Amino acid sequence: MWAVRRPPPRSDRHPPPPFNAPAARRLRAALGLDPDHVAQALRVSYDLPYVTPALVAAWERGRASPSHPELTALAGVLWCSPGELIGRPRTLRERRVARGLAPEDVARTVGHELHVYLRMEETGRWRGTERQSAALARILGLSLADVITVTGREDQLAELLRGAATTRWQAYVRPVSKIAPLERRLLESVLHRLHQDYQGHMAATLSWGGGPGDAGDTGRDFLAGIVDHFWHTAAAEGGPAQV
Repeated sequence: MWAVRRPPPRSDRHPPPPFNAPAARRLRAALGLDPDHVAQALRVSYDLPYVTPALVAAWERGRASPSHPELTALAGVLWCSPGELIGRPRTLRERRVARGLAPEDVARTVGHELHVYLRMEETGRWRGTERQSAALARILGLSLADVITVTGREDQLAELLRGAATTRWQAYVRPVSKIAPLERRLLESVLHRLHQDYQGHMAATLSWGGGPGDAGDTGRDFLAGIVDHFWHTAAAEGGPAQV
């Protein structure tokens, strides 16, 4: 019986990309393959002799994540692009890998020296002009939500949105617009809705007989996902959808 064999040590010092295990299972099943078929193809066609059906199953169950070379090979076996096997990219590097681009390609397109661009990938902080940011969005296929995430500004946006939901939302229109430049009327509507939804969660929990602690838990859950709520609400009101 196959066991999960340990792959050779990774020479890539970067962590593996976020793996979309459900997508891998779905694509394999659609091709009529089982983990044995996938493992054999990876061993024979992609020179990955250590891959076993158990390892493929571990990837699909979220117990392990394929490295960048393993993910690229797996995409070949499943007849898909690497991007289809990657969860929502959280960093510049993850997004670039998902698009199958070399760092030189991105650096040249956005107008940065290669070492400067690589430094931004390593630190997770984008240092580009508005024109360079637009070029980055085009070559990496980024939505506005993705741009904010991969350029390291999502935490700042979340902090502002939590303030808008819990206090006077009108005071946060301008600060939020500097990070997420939506049309002003849309942005006002979204922030107002977030404020109402948060207050509604708090009021509903108390009206059901829960105590202040229960209301606090419900409110904290809402605030924990405030960025997703923001983009979903914006999309529902005709703004850009979150990818």
